[in-house]
Amino acid sequence: MSHYDPSLQDRRNLAAEAKKNLLAKFKKNADPNSPEAIEKRREREAIAAARADRQAQREQARRDHEAELARQAAIAAAAKAEADRLAAEQAAAEAAAQAELDAVADAELKAQQKAARDARYAARKAAKKKRRRGL
Repeated sequence: MSHYDPSLQDRRNLAAEAKKNLLAKFKKNADPNSPEAIEKRREREAIAAARADRQAQREQARRDHEAELARQAAIAAAAKAEADRLAAEQAAAEAAAQAELDAVADAELKAQQKAARDARYAARKAAKKKRRRGL
């Protein structure tokens, strides 16, 4: 097995070569008109355009969903209003029917009370008349 011990000059040459390679790589990437840079720029622009399209599609889907929810809420509100109106009409009809029943029952009660009062009055009169004749 050989042992490689680079000399100072070899190490300096290797370092200079590495610096030269790094500088060439940087200059190649720094040139905006190079074909590689143009291709990368086009790729980035295509990715950004696709991202913007997806964002626009998501926004449109969100707006459509919100519009659908608003439409469903309007339908539900209209149905609730109709149900409330029908319930109010039914309650009013029931209240009117109950009021009519109460009025009939009240009239019957008053008629019974008047008949009882008249019977008591007639009984008092008859008793008074009987007492006058009996004396």
